[in-house]
Amino acid sequence: MSMMSIRAATPRDREAIRLVEEHAFGQQAEAGLVDALVTGGDAVVELVADEDGQVVGHILFSRLFVQNGGKSFPAVALAPLAVEPSFHGTGIGGALIREAHIRLKDAGETLAVVLGDPAYYGRFGYSHARAQNFEGEYQGEALQALAWGEAPEAGKLVYASAFTALAA
Repeated sequence: MSMMSIRAATPRDREAIRLVEEHAFGQQAEAGLVDALVTGGDAVVELVADEDGQVVGHILFSRLFVQNGGKSFPAVALAPLAVEPSFHGTGIGGALIREAHIRLKDAGETLAVVLGDPAYYGRFGYSHARAQNFEGEYQGEALQALAWGEAPEAGKLVYASAFTALAA
């Protein structure tokens, strides 16, 4: 019987995380994004799914700011979420999201933003309606937000600098 556990990522996991990201996305951009976010000190919560000692999933929430009326409110951005293709459909992605949400709430975070499939992320409470008044480089139905407490309803989303490099 195999055992899957969710745990905080460690420096020893870096190479395995890189491989999971490359396998999941079929390119190296997301792996580079993860490296840049971690190196830049922008990672807020980073977890891995560990199946019998092998990293098969990864999630990272990075620092994001909502600028509104001269104020800058700290929030988090979910990106990326990756699961080894052979483990798709096994619930690992959902387990990573749920555990990360628990840790974020415990740390006092109140707002998370994601850019992704509304049908998938909607299952975890994200909605485009909650994000539609945010301004940013990314708009449309894929932009979704989830709030656990007092958080801005509108404002400009300012992502970590690593995202700007990814979009270039």
